[in-house]
Amino acid sequence: QVQLVESGGGLAQPGGSLRLSCAASGSIFRLNDMDWYRQAPGMEREMVASITSGASTNYADSVKGRFIISRDNAKNTVYLQMNSLEPEEPAVYSCHANVIPRWYPTPRDYWGQGTKVAVSS
Repeated sequence: QVQLVESGGGLAQPGGSLRLSCAASGSIFRLNDMDWYRQAPGMEREMVASITSGASTNYADSVKGRFIISRDNAKNTVYLQMNSLEPEEPAVYSCHANVIPRWYPTPRDYWGQGTKVAVSS
């Protein structure tokens, strides 16, 4: 089994920063792409940022220049540094990973439980 556990959500002021972490654990043979998604109330889930195992990154246009995704392959952990948070960005932020488990020969998708981010003065 593979688990993804997020942490770091909470309350930030407009213009403030938060750093999210997502640690993957379990029977992992290879950790491929890791991504952050968010879903605000009444909205569709959207991809925020993604990073490959080789550290190539991709961002939603709405967060470019403000958010930074990174990963520590030794710790099987992906991070999302969120700067200049905007009032319309509160959402549940979820981690996604494409994983080849030790017990299964092809990649599978896993999701974390999500962490809430609120932006308020």
